[in-house]
Amino acid sequence: MGLAIIFALVTLLAGYATFAALKNKNILGIVFGGGTFLVIGWFTVMTILYQGFPTAH
Repeated sequence: MGLAIIFALVTLLAGYATFAALKNKNILGIVFGGGTFLVIGWFTVMTILYQGFPTAH
């Protein structure tokens, strides 16, 4: 279940990076940050739907 947590953290950081790139009008940063946000975000959603939400046992 650590994979879902890592994916979620990377997604949050990519979202922040994309927002920062938008503020600075950095086109390459927007492309790579937005792409990472979309792809890893999709992995996060699918991992949580397929494996379930991580809980502490």
